Amino acid sequence: MPSPIQTGHQRGDQKRRSGTSGTPQVGSSGDVIAGLLMGGMISDREPTGWRLRLLYICLGWALAPFLLAGSLWRGLRDRSYWEALPERLGFGPAAVAGGLWVHAVSVGEVQAAASLVRALRKRHPDLPLTLTTATPTGRARARALFGADVAVRYLPYDLPGPVGRFLERVRPRLGIVLETELWPNLYRASDRRGLPLVLASARVSARSVGRYRRLGGIVRETLAGRVLVAAQSAADAARFVALGAAGERTCVVGNLKFDFELPAEVEARGRALRAGLGAGRPVWVAGSTHEGEEELVLEAHERLRASRPDALLVLAPRHPQRFEAVAALLRRRGAAFATRAGGGAVGAEASVLLLDTLGELVLFYAAADLAFVGGSLVPVGGHNLLEPAALGKPVVTGPYTANAAPVARLLIEAGAATVAADAAALAATVARLLADDAARRSAGAAGLAALAANRGALARFLALLEPLLPPAAAT
Repeated sequence: MPSPIQTGHQRGDQKRRSGTSGTPQVGSSGDVIAGLLMGGMISDREPTGWRLRLLYICLGWALAPFLLAGSLWRGLRDRSYWEALPERLGFGPAAVAGGLWVHAVSVGEVQAAASLVRALRKRHPDLPLTLTTATPTGRARARALFGADVAVRYLPYDLPGPVGRFLERVRPRLGIVLETELWPNLYRASDRRGLPLVLASARVSARSVGRYRRLGGIVRETLAGRVLVAAQSAADAARFVALGAAGERTCVVGNLKFDFELPAEVEARGRALRAGLGAGRPVWVAGSTHEGEEELVLEAHERLRASRPDALLVLAPRHPQRFEAVAALLRRRGAAFATRAGGGAVGAEASVLLLDTLGELVLFYAAADLAFVGGSLVPVGGHNLLEPAALGKPVVTGPYTANAAPVARLLIEAGAATVAADAAALAATVARLLADDAARRSAGAAGLAALAANRGALARFLALLEPLLPPAAAT
């Protein structure tokens, strides 16, 4: 069952009320559920609460036209931004009342939610499930993963009207929000409807706590309703309590990302894919790269080819709307490259394969000798290091890993991942690993062991949800 930071949450609450120091206390799983079921309405006891909320709403309405215009403008290059645009304002088809709602903001969270969604569908096949996301890539990935089994739609803008329309159309019995998505109007409207919200794999950094505190009482009010916090770690749980989450509705469950499932036959498909890339040539992947990062990766690849002229780089930009821009960059640099969308085998003359398709990155991780995970050489915060590690591949990351700092730290300390600070270090690291079969095997085995030691969050999270759901279907 989910573990508390320590018992005696009533004593922790007393300390917070009296202003004395001490680690915030967090409840056991039974306390958490009891507290959630008895959670009250968000109050306006703070004198400034209603003013902050009014200001937030006014700013939201002021920004909404620009957000819509931005989607329309991006849609000129990527038509997926025009799809289901009314859902941003809370419109869309109605769902059967009493189902489950899971929110995963983008691709990484959708991928992390996959094992949870499948487990919920297996345990409760009679409950319709709606998954919301905030990005076209997240929406596309969710549809590819779940097909017609799950209703996929956009989460609306956090304004009273759109939020109300969304909740009226979906009418869930339980909402599950992955990681840290704190939307004041959405949480307030959910609380007023008696809808429990569970923050799954909830995390918040010490730096973010300072930013949230500058928002005053609006964050405390957001967390004060029927919100259950299932934190990744004891430190995350304590930070949520410090921000205003109730100790008796906060517990430590772990990180659901460790419990993800690889696609069926991914290793066999990766071997088949490798044959088309050239079985005898070294292959490395740079996955989920961002603007300004491809230049560094290509510089590293050019350095690498000075000693390994047959090396192939599979370059996978994070966002599909940038595929053409990255292709233009490759042309400007005079790189010999092929595109995945173009089909066919990759000839020996190609030094780069541009992965300009969706949903295939994990297959190329399986096909490669090692993987660099992007968003980390530029200050984006990094992306999912666990996918290549789960395939037994050595992982290389840049220094910017704030989005998944605990995971990065775990893999680095285990010897499964290496940090490369710049293009020169990336080239040297890739060259070293390609030249040393034993080092690659050792790093890959360390990653598999680290994942195995940290699985189990899904089972603990499902146990936490049991009192909130009808009895699971017999299997």
